[in-house]
Amino acid sequence: MAHPALTTQCCIAGGGPAGMMLGLLLARAGVEVKVLEKHADFLRDFRGDTLHPSTLELMHELGWLDELLALPHSKVVDLRFQVDGHDITVGDFRHLPTHARFLAFMPQWDLLDFLARKAALYPGFQLLRRAEVTELMRDGDGEVTGVRARTPGGPLDVHASLVVAADGRKSTLRERSGLEVRVLGAPMDVLWFSVTRRPDDADPPLGRFERGELFLLINQGDRWQCGRVIPKGGTAALQARGLESFREQFVSRVPFLADRAGELRSWDDVKLLTVRVERLRTWYRPGLLCIGDAAHAMSPVGGVGINLAVQDAVAAANLLAGPLLARHVTTEDLRRVQRRRELPTRLTQRAQVFIQDRVVDPALRKHAFSDGRLPLALRWVERIPALRRIPARLVGLGLRPEHIHTPVAAPLH
Repeated sequence: MAHPALTTQCCIAGGGPAGMMLGLLLARAGVEVKVLEKHADFLRDFRGDTLHPSTLELMHELGWLDELLALPHSKVVDLRFQVDGHDITVGDFRHLPTHARFLAFMPQWDLLDFLARKAALYPGFQLLRRAEVTELMRDGDGEVTGVRARTPGGPLDVHASLVVAADGRKSTLRERSGLEVRVLGAPMDVLWFSVTRRPDDADPPLGRFERGELFLLINQGDRWQCGRVIPKGGTAALQARGLESFREQFVSRVPFLADRAGELRSWDDVKLLTVRVERLRTWYRPGLLCIGDAAHAMSPVGGVGINLAVQDAVAAANLLAGPLLARHVTTEDLRRVQRRRELPTRLTQRAQVFIQDRVVDPALRKHAFSDGRLPLALRWVERIPALRRIPARLVGLGLRPEHIHTPVAAPLH
């Protein structure tokens, strides 16, 4: 029995930052796009919430920066950490050549809703919610020609000139494609939870690095998003010691939140992020392209995952809008996207793995700071403020930041 079917120029699996940004830019250029998102809305906690200056600059190029920043968010103009009792500023964003010289912490659902509203202004864009992509469709030569999705109304086939997998680090389409994944590894996982933030709360450092423990604290307006970095696979041992022990350790790191530790009522309030650092050797098959976490899962080090995904989307739109409009996307077109984005991805992951192995892992094993001295690089940054511009540029702009070159070809609704 034939399934209901739709036809489009580009079908994007996944309504995260990569998928929504790509869909928006392609629709703005006049391409017909369908984005399939498996959830009914974007209201999911403990996702990456960091918008770096590179992403905010893209919003400026689109003319939407002020409108985006009218949404609830907090700003960080310098990266401050407490390292073995020392308060250190390791990055200063005030000198970046961008219009927004800060990190913005904004709930990801607000960003995605914003992008969805903007994309919906273009007649070629359609967001299909509660549509979970389950299979790739191929022709007799093995070329990808569309996807099959599960919807409340039953199976749905979407035929497309190009399928883009932007369905995250557990990508169904990547698995179905048979593309080879290179695993780089990570020595840690992260436990995320949140507690109430009050207007008179202190402004603490973003992270605390102590022997045996790393702790993150992010201002999300009326909530503190808290992250405890633990050794890989260490969740069971923590749970065995009990929730009360977990609360006590939380209070020992952030005493000013002691009266809110009781908001952690059960382990259900603590979400595990299993850290994976990996990337595809090849990001494409004929008719299929992987971007964002589907192409390269990033470490939380630097909080750059959203921004690299958005950069992928911009590069893909710049390179593929023309071929899609001409209804002739070749494998070489897809290869050009990987060539454009692979080097920044490789170098960023290499830096993340270096920090994981040289800073995070020793700290978790209580080997770091054993002589009571800060690492040499941190001592230099502490003594010479101008050096703080280097990590700020690497974190804030990244390597090979993209700019929007797609045309504005589609009329608004």
